[in-house]
Amino acid sequence: MYTAEQLARRDASPLTRAMMMIGGVQIIILLISFYYELRFLLTGQGWTGALSTFWLNFVLLWVNTIIGIIWEKQFYNQYFMCREFFWEDAGNLAALLAYIFYFAGLWLNWNQNGLAVSMLIANSVYCINVAQWVFKRMLFKPRQG
Repeated sequence: MYTAEQLARRDASPLTRAMMMIGGVQIIILLISFYYELRFLLTGQGWTGALSTFWLNFVLLWVNTIIGIIWEKQFYNQYFMCREFFWEDAGNLAALLAYIFYFAGLWLNWNQNGLAVSMLIANSVYCINVAQWVFKRMLFKPRQG
C-alpha cells in the first residue's frame, strides 16, 4: 500500500494526525450513539441523546471526508477514489449515503422510531467501513524501497 517514503510522509503529515484523532472521537461517539438509539427503540427514552450523537457523528464524518480528500491529493495526486484507497472511499461514500437516508426520512415525516432505525442503519454502514479499513491495515504492510 505504501512505499517506505510514502509511509514516512504519511506519518509526518498533520492531515494524518487530524484524521486519526477525529476518527477516534467518531468511534467513541458512534458507540454512544448506538447506545442511545437502541435505548430509544427499546424504551422510548434517549431521543435527544440519539439525535445529538447521530448529528455529531455525521458532521465529523464530513470533516474527516474532506480532510481525507485533501490527504489523497497530497499523497496520490487524486482527490477521491484513488486506486490505493478505492474501497475505503467507496465505503465512506456508502456511509454518507446511509446518513443521508436519515434526512430522507425527515423529509418524508417518518416517526421517531423510523428515524432511529435509519440512524442504526447509517451507523452500522459506517462501522462496516471502519472495520474494513482496520482489516486492510492489518493485512498490508508497507513496501520496502
